[in-house]
Amino acid sequence: MARCEVCFRHCEIEDGKLGFCMARTAVKGQVKAANYGRLTGIALDPIEKKPLARFMPGSKVLSVGSYGCNLRCPFCQNSEISWAPDVKAFTGTSEENVRFVTPAELVSIAERYVNAGNIGVAFTYNEPLVGYEYIRDTSKLVHEKGMKNVLVSNGTAELSVLEEILPFIDAMNIDLKGFTEHYYKDVLGGDLRMVKSFIERAVKDCHVELTTLIVPGENDGEDEMRELTSWVASLKDKKGNTIGTEIPLHVSRFFPRFNMLDRPATEVSKVYRLAEIARENLRFVYTGNC
Repeated sequence: MARCEVCFRHCEIEDGKLGFCMARTAVKGQVKAANYGRLTGIALDPIEKKPLARFMPGSKVLSVGSYGCNLRCPFCQNSEISWAPDVKAFTGTSEENVRFVTPAELVSIAERYVNAGNIGVAFTYNEPLVGYEYIRDTSKLVHEKGMKNVLVSNGTAELSVLEEILPFIDAMNIDLKGFTEHYYKDVLGGDLRMVKSFIERAVKDCHVELTTLIVPGENDGEDEMRELTSWVASLKDKKGNTIGTEIPLHVSRFFPRFNMLDRPATEVSKVYRLAEIARENLRFVYTGNC
């Protein structure tokens, strides 16, 4: 058995088996990323799609994803690559649905698109941190070529993982999916305290933007938005200066999908109202999917 140290689950993994995220395995008592270099998606996207509103606007970024996730959001937009058992299609020996790309090969692909406006590589689509070793190895090479690295993450990872990649990440969009322990634990299968710690550390050395998807009946209360944005506004840089009011927040509209089909899409007026409340504490608030 080997103990995985990526997130709060600390899975004990038998040799040849997979952890909860379906992306990490054990080999001779050592935890390895089973999804290392195995890409399920690659596309040249506008930077605003990450979403990042205040990092090199108007540019494009080569977006790549693998498979696996350490949360189980019932409304997942990419369940086929994130949620077990759907993700099992990618964990066997068949390469029909994946493309193996080494870090050096991915950097070469990114370079080819520089003339098309590409600024670098974005690690996204599934939860990238369940295969953080690939991010670490690739992002080093991306920086050596003078390009940028972007991480789109749920922020559910130990700070030791963040420290390994943080020197090479130029911008992040982190999901702050709600602001109650109940929502994180009982609906998403996550840990709010871990996400908050991750965000607190990330903002000290990286451009960070946050996204909150507003799910009717779950995290759409006005008081919760005030608490969430008050906490964000209190965040500090490494010198102890308060910088949180400058952190962009994307307030996004929910649409029913996957295993959460029991409620309608969030009313646009509700998204706008919560964005208005967020602006009481934060300078840069954007609405999405409206």
